[in-house]
Amino acid sequence: MRTAHVALLALLATTPAWGQTPAAGIQWGPSPPFFPTGARFAVLQGDPSKTGVYTVRLSMPPGYVIKPHYHPTDEHITVITGTFEVGMGDAVDTTHMQRLASGDFITAPARAHHFAMAQGRTVVQVHGQGPFAITYVHPDDDPRHGRAAP
Repeated sequence: MRTAHVALLALLATTPAWGQTPAAGIQWGPSPPFFPTGARFAVLQGDPSKTGVYTVRLSMPPGYVIKPHYHPTDEHITVITGTFEVGMGDAVDTTHMQRLASGDFITAPARAHHFAMAQGRTVVQVHGQGPFAITYVHPDDDPRHGRAAP
């Protein structure tokens, strides 16, 4: 009986949870227009544009910057690979950023003004309650206006 339990546990440990897609099956595409160009984006769970739980990944090239912005709901961020730096405030200040390495986790509280930068190629996973929305502190930084640089 013990052998059957060990075999079942081994099988469960190597099988993705219900409703999850294995990492190899992630379908990447260009990032949505509310991010600066140059990043790749994948939806792992839910629909970020609708009410409900969502999980997405963002793959960023070295030096990629997301200018100061905020969200109406908490944003939960896990660094999958690379180094992700996050700062709080209305202006990008590289001297006051928290450095997060692969496996690190942070929550950006709802309506908290924050900014981020990728050091090297970096992938982050973001999950939360949708709909996902992003508002740039300075409207000219919003890539949807065609004025923001990556």
